[in-house]
Order: sequence, then structure tokens, then C-alpha cells
Amino acid sequence: MRLSGALLLSRRSADRFLSIGLMAAGLLSGVLLLFIVLFISMESWPVLNHTSLSTLLTSTDWRPSMGRFGLLAILVGSLSVSFLALLLAAPLGLATAFYLSVYAPPKIAAFGQKLIEVMAGIPSVVFGLWGLVTLVPIMVHLSPPGTSMLTAGIVLAIMIAPTLTVFSLLAIKSVPMATVQSGRALGLGRGTILRTIILPQARPGIVTGTLLALARALGETMAVMMVAGNVVHIPASLLDPVRTLTANIALEMGYALDAHRSALFMSGLLVMLITLIIVMAAGFKSDGTDKAP
Repeated sequence: MRLSGALLLSRRSADRFLSIGLMAAGLLSGVLLLFIVLFISMESWPVLNHTSLSTLLTSTDWRPSMGRFGLLAILVGSLSVSFLALLLAAPLGLATAFYLSVYAPPKIAAFGQKLIEVMAGIPSVVFGLWGLVTLVPIMVHLSPPGTSMLTAGIVLAIMIAPTLTVFSLLAIKSVPMATVQSGRALGLGRGTILRTIILPQARPGIVTGTLLALARALGETMAVMMVAGNVVHIPASLLDPVRTLTANIALEMGYALDAHRSALFMSGLLVMLITLIIVMAAGFKSDGTDKAP
């Protein structure tokens, strides 16, 4: 009895220490995030003494040497490339998830899932290098020099498609197997089960994965910088070069001073705020999934 009581006390102590350790880790993460936000906000503030916020967000004139820091064209470039990538990646990612989860034989499904997970972990610079040496020469035939919003969108779509597929597979696997088996017992085909049983229950999780893939696209730097063309203007077509907020930071931070440097931090703050909104929307959809009956 004494031994069992000592073991019980030891387990309770271990659980208490684990709970305290996890709480401390969570608090530390929150404090670090708050510190980063405050730091970027403070570094962004000086440019507002030089240019009003409305001018920063509505002007397309980005000429730091002349003290002009309009971010609208760069912001439009970021959003255009990200949404184009999502538009291209969503059909590919969802079709792959549906095939692997419903139609593929077990061995092919297992191999395919491992391959998708490996692709999701490939560094972005590898995709950018592939786009630069393979895709850009092809796009030259459409519109020289080949670096454009479309090129960046294709490269970015290939990057985020595995992420979207992974989240979609997780959402589909969360559907109770008993529900799927009931559909099979009724003689429903795989396509009908997918449309009428799996998709309605997995939709919130799929939407969450889609939003998180969009957040990743918005924050991407190297791959986009290598193939987008990096010209500051609002694109008139898919074949026009663009510059994104993240690429703008990477290209100019090395020599930026004073208000110019502050304007680049403002670019980073915009990326952070947009990403935060997307992640919060994804979390809202996830909460809705958890509360669903």
C-alpha cells in the first residue's frame, strides 16, 4: 500500500511539473511573439513622421532615394501572387487528397502521403532555383524576360500544394469511419460517399488548411524573389513582373537607412498583420469544426 501510494504521489508530482513546464513554455512563446510585434511596430513608427499612413497605403510611388514610400503597388503584388498561387494550388492539392484518401490502393496511398510530406519540407530556395532555371526559360516564349506574376504564382502553387494536401488529408481522416461504412452498406459509390458524407464533414478542416496555405504563400520570400521580376508597379496582366512585400525587405534592407529602413519594417508589419488575420480566420474555422455535433 505504501509503495502504491508513493507511486501515485510521484505521478501526481510529475503531472504537476509537466503542467507547469508546458504553461511556462506557452507563456514564453506569447512573450516572444509580443516582443517581436512591439519591436517591429517601434521600428516602423519613424516613417509615419515622414509620410502619413494613408499615403503609405494608397500611393504606388516607391522611390526611397526621393523620400517616397508608397506601398500600394508592392502590397497588391503580394496579394496577387499569393491568391494566384492559392487558385492554382487548391485544385491540385484537393484532388491529390481526395485520390489518396478515397480512390488510391492502400500501398499507393501510404507512399503518396509520405511523398507529400517530404515535398512539404523542401526548402523554398530549391523551388525558386527550379523555377529560375526551368520555368523562366519556358515563360520567356510567352513574354520576355519570363519573370512575372504568373511564374511566381506557379512556383508558389507547387510549394503550398503539399501543405494544402496534408491538411485536407487530416480533415478527411477525422470523418468517423462508421459514417463512411454506413454509406458503403447502403450501396453508395466512392464518389457519392465523397460528395455527400466526407466533404460536408471535412469542409471546415479543408478551409482551415487552405487559409494556412495562403498564409505560407504570403510570407514566402526567396522563391518569389527569384522568379517574380521585382518591379514596383501594379500588374496589368499575369505576365507583368511584380514585387512582393517580403521580397522588397530582402532586396533593400541591406542598405536602407532612416525612413527607408523604417518603411521596410512597415512592410514587415503589414505582412504580419495580414498573416495574423488569416491565421485567426483559420482558428475560427477550426473552433467551428470542434463545436460541430
